Amino acid sequence: MKKNTLILLSLISFTAMAQTKGKFEVLDLKGFKLHVYYTNDALNDASYIVEGKNGLITLEQPLFKDNVAEFDAYVASLNKPVQTIITDYHVGGTGNHDIVTAEGMPAFTKGATYDGMMRNFAEIFGDAIVPLPTGKAEEIKFGSKQTWDNIEFYFDKGASTDFPAASIIIGNKVYYTHWTPVKAHISYLQISSPAAIDAEIAEAEKALKSGCEYFIGGHDGATGRESVEFKIDYLKKNETNPPGKLHRREVHLGHDSDIPLSARRKQSDRLGESPLQALTFLSNKKIR
Repeated sequence: MKKNTLILLSLISFTAMAQTKGKFEVLDLKGFKLHVYYTNDALNDASYIVEGKNGLITLEQPLFKDNVAEFDAYVASLNKPVQTIITDYHVGGTGNHDIVTAEGMPAFTKGATYDGMMRNFAEIFGDAIVPLPTGKAEEIKFGSKQTWDNIEFYFDKGASTDFPAASIIIGNKVYYTHWTPVKAHISYLQISSPAAIDAEIAEAEKALKSGCEYFIGGHDGATGRESVEFKIDYLKKNETNPPGKLHRREVHLGHDSDIPLSARRKQSDRLGESPLQALTFLSNKKIR
């Protein structure tokens, strides 16, 4: 794993040096607009702004200072007040502003796994990322609906082996979870064990049954139903067999996603039975 950690550092460093600023995409959903911010950062994060008639709701604000500045300037250009800030899977540049988050996440972010991950990021990226936020956090119960600017947000439990955060249905049209479904090999942190694969299949099937038109995540941005269908098919067909010839180098995750799924499952013996255990292992690695 020492070798893998060094590869992770090398790839992240290369990505960070090659990074340019992000870009925005706007989806008009007739009733509200969804602004998608592709950060182009070393972690391939994505952030969102839900624009209603009178105000804005932000979701998963960026972590890197350059992106925070760009995101905040864009928010200001919309000339509407920010009514609510949602932090779900990703702690970001919310500063001292109050946020809302899934129940249990404030305690989890202070625990060994998440705190260790953030400390590792601080050691790798230094002053390029913002300090941890200091605002108050209101916890939203799973299974509850919240309405901001006449737009309904439904908070449900996310994948059972991921962080204990929420999948969020926005205006019955957009489905948010940790990872945007993509037509490509899937992040190792999502499929580190058979249990994790099963959990991702269940979550993707739940997303598909939601009736939403768009599917977004904290990594990768926005996509349609066909990507969710691809993810389900990919996971079910490749649980024991190597995947086909779709290639996608996931530099931000520190692995070459050309590795067959079957081989990655064998690696899970060293990393644990869930993404949380894998992250615990990685967050405890000393970076030198």
